[in-house]
Amino acid sequence: MSETRFTKDHEWVRLDGGIATVGITDHAQEALGDIVFVELPEPGRELVPGEACAVVESVKAASDVYCPIAGRVIETNQAVVDDPALVNREAAGGAWFFRLQPSDPAGFADLMDAAAYEAFLESE
Repeated sequence: MSETRFTKDHEWVRLDGGIATVGITDHAQEALGDIVFVELPEPGRELVPGEACAVVESVKAASDVYCPIAGRVIETNQAVVDDPALVNREAAGGAWFFRLQPSDPAGFADLMDAAAYEAFLESE
């Protein structure tokens, strides 16, 4: 069973079978507007929490995407590179950005659960 956690930078991470899938939240894509470009990290890259590892550009602005937990990139989602607007349509699902093999799975527990993320959004 997978569980989703969130960061204050509006990334989500879903841990399923020991693999972490990372994307941006619906809130983030709404704030960005129409997304026109996505750049993803190279497979094999080792990432640390808080490291800028991807870029999302919209008609309004460019924004870095930060890694939520430490790990090695094992897969990227070419679909969001080929069709950046997919992020606007499916931010919480099919528009995931990359998958990690976590090097410190315990870091996942330090992230916000859905209720904490909703409370965070209300406090912004």
